[in-house]
Amino acid sequence: MKLSHIALSLALSAALISPTMAQNAAVVNGKSIPKAKLDKLMEGSGQANNPELRERARDMLITRELINQEAMNRGIIANPSIQAQLEEARLNILVGAVFDDYVKRDGVTDAELQAAYEQVKGQFEGKEYKVRHILVEKESDAKSILAKLKAGEKFEELAKANSKDTGSAVNGGDLDWMNAQALVPEFSKAMVALQKGQVTEKPVKSQFGYHIIRLDDIREAKTPTIAELKPQLIEMMNQDQNWQRSKFNEMIAKLKAKAKIQ
Repeated sequence: MKLSHIALSLALSAALISPTMAQNAAVVNGKSIPKAKLDKLMEGSGQANNPELRERARDMLITRELINQEAMNRGIIANPSIQAQLEEARLNILVGAVFDDYVKRDGVTDAELQAAYEQVKGQFEGKEYKVRHILVEKESDAKSILAKLKAGEKFEELAKANSKDTGSAVNGGDLDWMNAQALVPEFSKAMVALQKGQVTEKPVKSQFGYHIIRLDDIREAKTPTIAELKPQLIEMMNQDQNWQRSKFNEMIAKLKAKAKIQ
């Protein structure tokens, strides 16, 4: 009978949770922080959504809201100097957003794309290597794993159990198809010296630790088309400050040319 009362109380408590609380991540001094705002913050973090991280993000939103409320209570928001700074920050954000949109829609010419493509396409020429590796911290550990391989143990299983490169370890050490230029020199040099199916006879030392490398296959690299690389090419140009400055001046000149300025 007692258990029935507890179950009934729990059911009533669940039923009494307001729709407002269900839609909000928190309510701070009567001001709601929508759950959608927390979801967006989590999405923008680029990290896995887990309860601990979500609680930290929720706490950050609560802190921001408390500061915002305190700024209003102290009259800081109405301060002309603060208002000017907020307006300056808003305009700076808009400048960046307008420029990004200009580059995306109008700012990159075919000639500029072609020039950038010519700079990078050589990176995709040559051969590609289907390669696996096991990465460990100590040379002695690497030698021990090599001994196990020679004794007949499977490379994939040893990679899963021992490799500190967790991204590839779960796939048996598989790095997929790689271009030699994309790898650290020590790894690349050892890899290209292997024949298909071979494993490095000795551990290969790099800045990351000690590698045991197996070459599974080799093929001629397929050079991506300019259309396939377009997003990366635009991003590359965006990293060039001289190009950015030139494009920004170009955008401003176009805006002034069509504006009515007195």
